[in-house]
Amino acid sequence: MKSLFHHIMLTLVALICLVPFLWMLSASFMSPGESARFPPRFFPENWTIEHYQTLFDRLNLSRYFINSVLISSAVTLLSLLVNSMAGYAFAKLRFKGKETLFKSLMAALIIPGQVTMLPVFLMLKEMGFINTYWAILIPGMASIFGIFLIRQYALSIPDSLIEAAKMDGATDFQIYRKIILPLCKPILITLAIFTFMGTWNDFLWPLIVLNDQDMYTLPIALANLMGEHVQDTELMMAGSVMTVLPVIILFILLQKYYIQGIMMGGVKE
Repeated sequence: MKSLFHHIMLTLVALICLVPFLWMLSASFMSPGESARFPPRFFPENWTIEHYQTLFDRLNLSRYFINSVLISSAVTLLSLLVNSMAGYAFAKLRFKGKETLFKSLMAALIIPGQVTMLPVFLMLKEMGFINTYWAILIPGMASIFGIFLIRQYALSIPDSLIEAAKMDGATDFQIYRKIILPLCKPILITLAIFTFMGTWNDFLWPLIVLNDQDMYTLPIALANLMGEHVQDTELMMAGSVMTVLPVIILFILLQKYYIQGIMMGGVKE
C-alpha cells in the first residue's frame, strides 16, 4: 500500500507538471482565437497546422532553428573537449600548484555569471568577435562546473589502468583518448545534455553579442515573436513548441546516461 501511494502521488505530480506543456502543444494546433474562449478548451475543435506554416514560411523560423542547432552543437563539442582534458588533468596528472588552482576555480563558482558579462564582452570586442558566432563559442568552451563534474568522475578510474598504459609506452594524450574518454562516457553525455540545453535556452548572452537578426537563435526570435504577435496566442504556442521540443526529445533519449553520470559523479577522493 505504501508503494502504491507513492506511485499515485508521483503520477499526480507528473501530470500537474505536464499539463502546461500538453496545453501548449494542443493550443499550437487550434484555430486563431480558439485558445481564448471560455470555458477553456484542452483539445482543438478544428485541428490546423497554419501556425507552423506561418512560422516557417513568413517568419523564417527555420533560419533561427538552424542557428540554434549549429551553435548549441558546436558549443557542446568544444566544451566536452576542453572540460574533459582539464578534468582528466586535475584528477590524474601531477603538477605543481594543482590543488591551489583547483581550489581557486571552485571559489570562482560563487561569482554570478552576470558579474563577468561586461569584462568578457569587452575582451571579445577587443578581439573583434562581437556580432560573430565566436562570441558565443569562446565563452562556452570551458566551464568550472564541467571541469569539476568530469574530475569527480575521473577520480573513480583506477590508477592501475593508467600505470599499466604508461608501462606499455602510452603518452598522456593516448591515455586520455583511449582510456579516459571511453570510461567517462556517462558523465560526458551528462555534461553534453547540460551544455546543449543551457546553450539552446540561453537568451541574454546571444542578445548582447549578436546584432545581425539573421544570426539570432530561437529564444531571441521567440521573444521578438511575442512582441509582434502578442495577441496571437496560438502562434506563440507553436513557436514555444519549436523551442522546447528538441531539448525534451534529447533528454528523453539520453536520460539513462544522464542519471548514470549524476549517480557516479559524486565519488570522494
